[in-house]
Amino acid sequence: QVQLVESGGGLVQAGDSLRLSCAASGRTFSRSAMGWFRQAPGKEREFVAAISWSGSSTYYADSRKGRFTISRDNAKNTVYLQMNSLKPEDTAVYYCAARPAPGSGSYYTSAYDYDYWGQGTQVTVSS
Repeated sequence: QVQLVESGGGLVQAGDSLRLSCAASGRTFSRSAMGWFRQAPGKEREFVAAISWSGSSTYYADSRKGRFTISRDNAKNTVYLQMNSLKPEDTAVYYCAARPAPGSGSYYTSAYDYDYWGQGTQVTVSS
């Protein structure tokens, strides 16, 4: 069992940066692949970034490449999402998700692949 709590969201201006954190509790975090997703009002939840449990593999949705960076610190049971050059279209509730992963390089991009979810943190980018 993994419990996830996101933090770091807020109201920023276009071009600003934010770093989201996802603190996990549970013994399996260090062997869990992690992902970030987001959901804007009236839209479906969409994939943002994923990372393997070892941190050796990461993957990003095309539109986030170069602006967002996912990382993790297994000693702190925390995964991060650094977001730079934020745009108004990045406005959404951001969720982190976790699932046990068999391989140190495994990552997942579909929401259906994840077993555990946080409650979300709101990111609002004004123009």
